Amino acid sequence: MSGHSKWATTHRQKAIVDAKRGAIFTKLGNQIAIAARGGTDPALNASLAMAIEKAKAANMPSANIQRAIDRVADKSAAALEEIAYEGYGPGGVGIIIETATDNRNRTLPEVKTALVKNGGRIADAGSVAFQFTRKGVITVEGTGEELLLQVLDAGAEDAVEEDGEIIVYTELKDLASVRNQLAEQGLKVKDAELRYIANTPVEIADTETAQKLMKVVDALDDLDDVVNVHTNANITAE
Repeated sequence: MSGHSKWATTHRQKAIVDAKRGAIFTKLGNQIAIAARGGTDPALNASLAMAIEKAKAANMPSANIQRAIDRVADKSAAALEEIAYEGYGPGGVGIIIETATDNRNRTLPEVKTALVKNGGRIADAGSVAFQFTRKGVITVEGTGEELLLQVLDAGAEDAVEEDGEIIVYTELKDLASVRNQLAEQGLKVKDAELRYIANTPVEIADTETAQKLMKVVDALDDLDDVVNVHTNANITAE
């Protein structure tokens, strides 16, 4: 689980949906601006290319994407920092919260509040991170042994079938090259990003704890400065 709940969501009014869309665009824009530090040409910067692709998949307007790229050259724009916070949630689940912020004095209190109000707590740096390994993760549409072998031949470290898709794991340095190879072979790459993968997942078997955990994750994910939320939970509750 990497912060995205597969539990049923409730229907919301259009105003709320629009607000959420704006928050998503803010997060995506921050990711693009950070990636663009490595070069503003996506043809020469694989990280930027993947960030732009992710933004387009979310229907982010081209003008918004360009503004995020242009932020690199804008001396008047507040500098963005990438900061990962660590915490614990219900059931002793470890949580890593990736943020992109222009004001850490705002972001840390917001993260702490979201954790504490929902049954979690902030943790000291390094006390949770050792439970995870940073990996490249690519989602490919399709299933079957032949596709699994094709993915592995492209340089993937591992690959598993999950919910009608192939989840591909790579070393950090291999994410862009594997993703490009799969795309060049005509496979439908739905997503490609860096994630924190649990070394030993914590099983959550009861529904109440699972619901409490998802409440924490959702509260964190709702913060504008939060880019990704990762946990080491393996939810088996029905």
